[in-house]
This record gives sequence, C-alpha cells and structure tokens, in this order.
Amino acid sequence: MTDVRPVRLLAEADLPAYKALRDQMLAAHPEAFTSDALTELRRDAQSYRSRLAGASHGSCLFTLVVPRAGQLVGAISCEREQRSKVRHTAHIAGMMVLPAVQGHGIGRLLLESALALLERQEGIEIVTLSVTRTNARAVSLYESVGFTRYGRLEGAIKLADGSLLDKDLMSRRIG
Repeated sequence: MTDVRPVRLLAEADLPAYKALRDQMLAAHPEAFTSDALTELRRDAQSYRSRLAGASHGSCLFTLVVPRAGQLVGAISCEREQRSKVRHTAHIAGMMVLPAVQGHGIGRLLLESALALLERQEGIEIVTLSVTRTNARAVSLYESVGFTRYGRLEGAIKLADGSLLDKDLMSRRIG
C-alpha cells in the first residue's frame, strides 16, 4: 500500500470527499454505525464543517483522514465532552475505512494517530468508544491499542429489518 499518503487533518476542501466516504460506509455497513444512511444522505457536505479541527461550534476536537488517488479511504473523528466535570473525556467516533483497503493497516494508522493527538490535548485523561459487539476485527484492533470493555448496551442499534445489535462500550486511559 505504497500510494497511501500519511494521515492528516480533515480540511474544508475535503468535505465533499468526506461526505462521499461517509455515505458509502453508512449504506454498506448499517450494522456498524448509529447514524442511518438515508438521513445522512440528505445532508449537505458543508454540514460536516463542525468536524474540522478548531471549529467554532460543537464538541469535535478533530477528524483525521487518509487520502488516496483523489478520494478519502479512511477517517476517524474525536470529540470532547464540554461539561466541566467530564471535560477530561474524549470519544472516538465514526471510524471508517473503505472495504477495498481494509486489512492494510489504515484503521490502525488512523487510531494510533488519533490517540497520539489526544495525548497532546491538555486535560484529556480518558478516551471512550462504542463498537458493534459482533465486529470482531474492530474489537480486536481497539483491544490491541489498550481499550478495554467496560459495558455493553444490549439492543443499541435497531436495523430496518427490526434486528437488534449490541454495542460494546470501551475505554482507555491517556498518558
């Protein structure tokens, strides 16, 4: 995978490509995301401006992306709690890697890069995420970088066919 450029912060010019990646992933993997494809498809690319680092509103600290051949093949967002008592907590949200490049280390690269950035954020002590319990590859990746399961939300996702999926809640200390 020599043509993958390094991970970088999402830029305003990336918003259409970010939306395309997100729309594709939500449609292909409804079991993996709490957002639904039809609702998100209606959103304009500019509605994701809050995912830019330094955005003036919202709780997003940053979104990292991996570009390749004019498209984004992976992304991960990190959000921070805004309330003072829990402001030491950040959340990994919306990790996505296109199926065509899965298994090439892009997910690990995104996750390790996000954790490295979080370690440099003043006051962040805990990072959390949620993952569909049956997504063994993702669970294994998260565990390999130090996340542990602290709970399970049974029936967290309800798919269009009525089936329910559990989400594992995971956390990791920073620093």
